[in-house]
Amino acid sequence: MTNHPRTPRTWQRFSPLRRLARFSLLLAAGIALAISFRTVQVVPEFLFDAPTQMADMLTRMWPPDTSHYFSGVHTALVETMHIAGMGTIIALALSLPVALLAANNITPYPVLNWFARLILVTSRSVNTLVWAILFVAVFGPGALAGSVAIGFRSIGFCGKLMGEALEECHKGPVEALRAAGAPWPSVILKAYWPQVAPAFWGTSLFRWDINVRESAVIGLVGAGGIGMALDTAINLFRWNQVSLILLCIFAVVVCMEIATTFIRKRIL
Repeated sequence: MTNHPRTPRTWQRFSPLRRLARFSLLLAAGIALAISFRTVQVVPEFLFDAPTQMADMLTRMWPPDTSHYFSGVHTALVETMHIAGMGTIIALALSLPVALLAANNITPYPVLNWFARLILVTSRSVNTLVWAILFVAVFGPGALAGSVAIGFRSIGFCGKLMGEALEECHKGPVEALRAAGAPWPSVILKAYWPQVAPAFWGTSLFRWDINVRESAVIGLVGAGGIGMALDTAINLFRWNQVSLILLCIFAVVVCMEIATTFIRKRIL
């Protein structure tokens, strides 16, 4: 009997089909990148001159004009905090009913579930600046438009997380209260609320932290807060005041991060 020599096997990480799929994906990404470069119309002269312009702007921004704080920054900064707080309260008040409708274990009606989820998706899909532009046109420039814009943008975030927390609740306490003949409000307060309370407070603090950052930006479109002071300083080319405002925004964001972390550890 003749022994035929075995053909040596070569190990390959990917099959031919997978290699073809990876090559097609890279090719599509390269084509998309090339089309994007043509669409955005990058001007090489501006691109190469950007470091020089950035260095010149930073030179103009230093040192910050600290004397401008009490006359032009402090009031706007406090208004920014008020906008963030009021927007968060509006969002929590409006998102709770929507979350109850979105949770299919509380509202066993698919039509209402889809309607509530449509509200949540609509709120999240529209950027805060777009909401701010719309409400500035409705209420006029100022803190009211900013607060409502922050609130409407936050409904989708808070409502989605709260709805998911409600759907993940254990059925044992709920079934026990229902078997005892407890009314629907008692079931919500005694069975569901103790289970979703940590998620509610965590979501509220997290969204408040986000809203402080967003409320510093919506003033660029006239919705009140520190953003309006920043827009005015940029338009007047007062770069020393711009640097002061940016430092104040950075300081407030850092303080909010520390405060929310401390509060979350205390109550959760």
